[in-house]
Amino acid sequence: MKIYEELKARGLIAQVTDESEIRELVNEGKAVFYIGFDPTADSLHVGHFMALCLMKRLQMAGNRPIVLIGGGTGHIGDPSGRTDMRSMMTSETIAHNCECFKAQMERFIEFGEGKAIMVNNADWLLDIKYVDMLRDVGACFSVNRMLTAECYKHRMEKGLSFLEFNYMIMQSYDFYHLFKEYGCNMQFGGDDQWSNMLGGTELIRRKLGKDAYAMTITLLLNSEGKKMGKTASGAVWLDPKKTSPYDFYQYWRNVGDADVLKCIRMLTFLPLEEIDKMDTWEGAQLNEAKDILAYELTKLVHGEAEAEAARSASKALFGAGDASLTPTIEVTEDMLRDGAIDVNGLLVLAKMVPSRSEGRRAIEQGGVSLDGEKVTDVKALVTREQLVAGVLVKRGKKSFNKFVMKA
Repeated sequence: MKIYEELKARGLIAQVTDESEIRELVNEGKAVFYIGFDPTADSLHVGHFMALCLMKRLQMAGNRPIVLIGGGTGHIGDPSGRTDMRSMMTSETIAHNCECFKAQMERFIEFGEGKAIMVNNADWLLDIKYVDMLRDVGACFSVNRMLTAECYKHRMEKGLSFLEFNYMIMQSYDFYHLFKEYGCNMQFGGDDQWSNMLGGTELIRRKLGKDAYAMTITLLLNSEGKKMGKTASGAVWLDPKKTSPYDFYQYWRNVGDADVLKCIRMLTFLPLEEIDKMDTWEGAQLNEAKDILAYELTKLVHGEAEAEAARSASKALFGAGDASLTPTIEVTEDMLRDGAIDVNGLLVLAKMVPSRSEGRRAIEQGGVSLDGEKVTDVKALVTREQLVAGVLVKRGKKSFNKFVMKA
């Protein structure tokens, strides 16, 4: 099966322009394509996962990826799929976030001479003069047509700022610039980006003629993929300092039965023939599929050693595997008060809850245990002596950590 047909079989392609030409370019390894990432945080999260995996698949098939970091568009913020305006970031924060993205992407994409390249649209967008942009690009866009775009519809009732209204023009200009400077002939993005991407294709054709070679593809469920990045307690990050490999593993281990095979198809690199055999799995077999999903994605992001450790730690909680691999957190002397620390403090320390108020609520609802015993007192303490021996704190059925006193 060729790569374009595989992408369709995995459920990754929703809409295309000029499908026959796109298929030929991709299958022959002649696509020079870009995907953009706005640096809204200092880490990528699982909502970016589908795009990263897609870039890896296409590069493996001989195509050339361009990773576009939105150091320029990040000053505005994409209104797509939002009901409110994004928080404004300083230039220093945006630059820092861009550097963090670069380091993480190198785990997925191979950069170097003749391979993938990484560019930052701050390098061209921030130097454009406003009047020049209006004359050169603004005349190519119809306001009436822009207002019908899905990326703006959701914002019209609550108010769309003129700042955000410019986002489509800036994103379109990115494709135009990459086409001229790097021979970029294809762009990928989420299904919520369709209008923005068509704007880029149209800009190229209006500025360079109808024969200009530029196409667009959107990814099926990419908007849903962004939602994957959020949980009740916050985002699931790719940075191990923000989401531990164990918590990352557990996130995928706990996906719903209805989603597990869909995620395996879209996000893992297991052969489709192997995945197709899982279509008939049910009951306990779906738990095995979830373990496969969690292991494969943790290995992809954090490496095989961390994936093995996370799998063993998960099994240890249920009486199987190596209990020594249970996630362990050290408590230092300065964290103690009168030789003890409260259980709620341990929950916050391990990020098992986002705040003390949430930890108090979890204890009151009977969802926290200490060494197998339910904690009923929100002020319950763990002493230095207990920490020297090591204690296991568990929230719910699958979130747990071992706490020890630092030697």
